Amino acid sequence: MKALHTLLCLLCLCTLPAKAQHLIKGKASYYSDVLHGRKMSNGEIYHKDSLTCAHLKLPFGTMLKVRNVLNNKEVIVEVTDRGPYAKRYILDLSRAAADRLGILRKGFAPVEISIYAPNKVPFRMKEPEVQIPELDLQYQILSIYPEPLWQQADSIE
Repeated sequence: MKALHTLLCLLCLCTLPAKAQHLIKGKASYYSDVLHGRKMSNGEIYHKDSLTCAHLKLPFGTMLKVRNVLNNKEVIVEVTDRGPYAKRYILDLSRAAADRLGILRKGFAPVEISIYAPNKVPFRMKEPEVQIPELDLQYQILSIYPEPLWQQADSIE
């Protein structure tokens, strides 16, 4: 009985971190204006008015929802660069993203990061079997523009 109780407790504890993995907590800073116009790690040029960020491990193109813990402001950014290399920060934001979160004055803020997937469908409803009609696509030789007089075969005589 004691072994069953221990197994049940371990099972409950193992399922708790699965939900917490989607939320990353830490401090975020923002890029200096000096970096405006320079090339980022993904090859694009950094623009301070874009909603981008730098993360050490997430793949380029990953969309993140970043929430400032102090004032509950949120912004959605795209990972386009690598960094920050300071161990105390987990994210470097562009100036526009930092402005929307309200961290320009202080320079950093505690944030919560979650991966943002707007096209992800949590479940798929069962649909009745749908018949997809076959389309008869044939190329038709139609002239959209009138042919010039010098290209018409009948006019050359």
